[in-house]
Amino acid sequence: MNVSIDATKPGPVINKNVYGQFAEHLGTGIYEGLWVGPDSKIPNTRGWRNDVVGALKELKVPLVRWPGGCFADEYHWRDGIGPRNKRPVKVNTHWGGVAEDNAVGTHEFFDLVEILGTEAYVNGNLGSGTPQEMAEWLEYMTSDTKSTLAEQRRKNGRKEPYKVAFFGIGNEAWGCGGNMKPEYYANLYNHYATFLKTPPNARPKMIASGGNDDDTRWTEVLSREAARGTDGISFHFYTLPTGVWEKKGAATGFAENEWFSTMQQTLRMDGHIRRNVAILDKNDPEKKLGFYVDEWGTWYDVEPGTNPGFLFQRNTLRDAVVAALNFNIFHAHAERVRMTMIAQMVNVLQAMIITDKEKMLLTPTYHTYKMYIPFQDATSLPTAVNNDVAYSVDNKSIPGISASSARGKDGKIYVALVNTNPRQPSDVSIDLKGQAASSATGQVLTAEAMDAHNTFDKPQAIKPAPYSAKAVNGKLTLKVPAKSVVVVAVES
Repeated sequence: MNVSIDATKPGPVINKNVYGQFAEHLGTGIYEGLWVGPDSKIPNTRGWRNDVVGALKELKVPLVRWPGGCFADEYHWRDGIGPRNKRPVKVNTHWGGVAEDNAVGTHEFFDLVEILGTEAYVNGNLGSGTPQEMAEWLEYMTSDTKSTLAEQRRKNGRKEPYKVAFFGIGNEAWGCGGNMKPEYYANLYNHYATFLKTPPNARPKMIASGGNDDDTRWTEVLSREAARGTDGISFHFYTLPTGVWEKKGAATGFAENEWFSTMQQTLRMDGHIRRNVAILDKNDPEKKLGFYVDEWGTWYDVEPGTNPGFLFQRNTLRDAVVAALNFNIFHAHAERVRMTMIAQMVNVLQAMIITDKEKMLLTPTYHTYKMYIPFQDATSLPTAVNNDVAYSVDNKSIPGISASSARGKDGKIYVALVNTNPRQPSDVSIDLKGQAASSATGQVLTAEAMDAHNTFDKPQAIKPAPYSAKAVNGKLTLKVPAKSVVVVAVES
């Protein structure tokens, strides 16, 4: 197996926002997972639990999306401001039918953003809201004037305007956001966008809600008709082992055929991006529009005994490998894929962190994110994989090795390798043009079982281990274990 890297031809920068994360009002993703309230016995800062926030800060999370998701199109921002004990209690009709007391609203969310040292992606309510409501929320957050809304924000405890880096106008308009056709949504998008005004230096990047899976019509219509000033079009794709929503497959206890099908399904991301980018290149040759995969990740059948609407699933080595495969795909399309959001941060779907009251553990996906930190804002390098050994099950095959490389902000060349085969290791020869390669040091993430995962009894059952290799006779070969993720810095 050979991986060729050309360090003499730097490609586009891998935007750090490719490593963004999603926090929706869903299950225990916000409440308990992140927010415990300032009066909780669990150590917290202004209501946000210190252990979870500390772990997320170590990931250098660049961007957080809130409040949804499907929840965004039933969220009315005025319910989440003012004294918490006077906020209305609603029902979260999308996720579990549970009470939503609006304890986490605009001010609390921006507290989290500032504590994490990250940026905010706010999703507006197009589905059940109005242009006036959305425009007033943006004014409330960003105005530096003496308007009534800006003064109300100050009265509620925030003197200076908030910085909104990205603003999404609706979510999944093809489904939970309104069951619309793309042409109808494009008209609504332009209508709403017309009234979203901020101070000139405070305007967020505006995002149109795009398509999902194989449907490219949304990109086609929106790239032609979206209002000027639109920064990007979103896209959603989830990895289901079976490819069937009604019976997705189990998060643990699966056989190799479901390991394989999960890898096969997630690799479809590359084709989805290619087809949508081809449309963007046709309709937007100046490349003003980004392609934002702002929901992605694995989605399994919920854990038995849990609320089906809470979307709780175990997170295993398989999820870590899936995450790394997607990172490598995003790196290959860095010119257009300028932001992505895994779903979700805590306790929901492919989470970084799992909590149970005062307890917390890090998942294999968390460890993959941490291993890939050097790729944030790194300069991609052309990387070619000679996959002479495929991974095959039941007469179906996928590439055995996935790879990407980049020159980090520290000047070092980083290489990420993923072995999709759960049974066979692979020797990968690194052919680096433009720089000698004498050794490589970094980390490897693997385990004996395909569904290895951390538990509160064994919170470090799976974690990265040190990795190193030296060139022999001028040739650098990396031994990549079965079912593993390897990230190394190449030394001259």
